[in-house]
Amino acid sequence: MPRQLAVHHETEYRYSEPVSFGRHRMMFRPRDSHSLRVLATSLTISPEPTSIKWIYDAFGNSVAYAEFGAQQATTLRFVSTLKLHHYETPQPMGLLDPAAARYPFAYSECELPDLSPLIRMQRPDPAGRITAWATAVVGRAGDSTDAILAEMTASIRRDVRYRRRFQSGTQDPAETLTLGTGTCRDFALLMIEALRSLGFAARFVSGYIYNPHRLNYVGGGATHAWVQVYLPGCGWIDLDPTNGIFGNRDLIRVGVARDHAQALPLSGTYWGRRGAYLGMSVSVSVTQGENHD
Repeated sequence: MPRQLAVHHETEYRYSEPVSFGRHRMMFRPRDSHSLRVLATSLTISPEPTSIKWIYDAFGNSVAYAEFGAQQATTLRFVSTLKLHHYETPQPMGLLDPAAARYPFAYSECELPDLSPLIRMQRPDPAGRITAWATAVVGRAGDSTDAILAEMTASIRRDVRYRRRFQSGTQDPAETLTLGTGTCRDFALLMIEALRSLGFAARFVSGYIYNPHRLNYVGGGATHAWVQVYLPGCGWIDLDPTNGIFGNRDLIRVGVARDHAQALPLSGTYWGRRGAYLGMSVSVSVTQGENHD
């Protein structure tokens, strides 16, 4: 039975003097799938843009572009609301190809050309620290693919302290290990690169998390990030190292990408004095409505 969820996502940019605005790219709308059905959407932008156009990017994500005229303002505000049905789907580990149940395994010649960009490590690791950390995870978990994924998820949650950071961008995974702290997007990038160092295909996911009062999730109140790993027979599997979630429970997927920079919820430019920018605020709430059959 699906849960009906409502998402309210508000972002405001502030400036010390009137500025004009360039193109802004938005990734707010989830894709309909067998685990999520979008019921209604609303997008309000102030000042009002001259046009909003929608496209699908290279990963099939729904992306909107807002264009602004010559108008100037001291604030730029985006408000996105969603109503959706969320279906919690158990991870289909029973469908795992027997040849992939033990690590290491090989992807099929049919799938490998499409997965190859998602297997290559893409962040600097000159000392091989990420590979060494991932290899240690395998040493603790053994050769069970399922156990390796569970141990890596648990290790990040146990050994890296969550710390909210409002600046854009991510830390390099080696830096996250050194600091021992990070945001959900840092946790996700660490796990992605660690999985890639072992030969798994992994990708970045951005979206939202529903935080029922009975659970102690972190990462709510803002957009959220986690990981998908591709397993032969199972397809893409959701893993949230920030909260130890294995599966799509309470996770609302909006965008998937090879790199986090391709799945930013909002980005854009302004024209004005460099020092005019004062900062931004982001507020996200996810609430539950009535359940429906």
